[in-house]
Amino acid sequence: MSLFPPVVLLAPRVTPDSVTVWRECVRRGWEVQRLSSWRIPSEFKEQPKRFIVYAEPLFAEAVADQLDCVLVEPPPDWLEKLPERYRKRRVQVSTLGRTRGLGGPLFVKPAEGKSFEAKVYRSPADLPEIGTFDESLPVLCSEPVTWELEVRCFVRDRKLASLSPYWRRGELAQSADGSWPFLPGEAEEALAFAESLLADSEVMLPPAFVLDVGITREVGWAVVEGNPCWGAGLYGCDVAAVLDSLAESMVPLASATEDLMSWTSPRVQERLRQINPSIPAPSARSTTA
Repeated sequence: MSLFPPVVLLAPRVTPDSVTVWRECVRRGWEVQRLSSWRIPSEFKEQPKRFIVYAEPLFAEAVADQLDCVLVEPPPDWLEKLPERYRKRRVQVSTLGRTRGLGGPLFVKPAEGKSFEAKVYRSPADLPEIGTFDESLPVLCSEPVTWELEVRCFVRDRKLASLSPYWRRGELAQSADGSWPFLPGEAEEALAFAESLLADSEVMLPPAFVLDVGITREVGWAVVEGNPCWGAGLYGCDVAAVLDSLAESMVPLASATEDLMSWTSPRVQERLRQINPSIPAPSARSTTA
């Protein structure tokens, strides 16, 4: 990794989170640029600098591709392969077509992206109408649970960098003054549960990602999901700690190790296998030791 601070690239669309990241970069002395389009300036490729991105998935992927970099993220089957003691519910990666035969109710979401609404579908008839999406579209299906609280955790090198509540009893966990407070005991419980997972050698983790955990009405604390940190909402997390996670979330292709390649999206895996057929297919990846 370069000894020089990275250049942080932001999408053209201004959001409160991107402004917060911009201000922290300035405070820290990092270079930050808000791009005017999805096309990377040609001079970027000629500069001996390390770039990272903070943006929505499609834009971040476009930036990474043009800079010959790979984005680090949990694979779509990460939650499915997580030990049951952490997820505490049935979870599987399937396809939209096969999900129509599973019955309901089921919580269903696209395995990547947000092509349709992630929610509890009471029956197959409530899923997106046939023909709206490719029936081979990968989806994540899980046993419905009732989340009383959801907490965002930014993680770097298996260490919890910062955490914040973001959803409580069906609403954003933000107070009228703009803060994101924990209720008594919540922070300590969230920290203990998250750190137990991060310390578990049976669980393989990307070098930087977002771990969402929460309290369910049915089974107590459980993992909600894992997400890439380069596109995650900040809520009340410490932006300085978030930047430290972001710094590990995009790596030049030329310096990416084989192990790091396992923490890239199926789309990137497919592109890389066209270049190097020895790279395992996404379905062959394992998230447990």
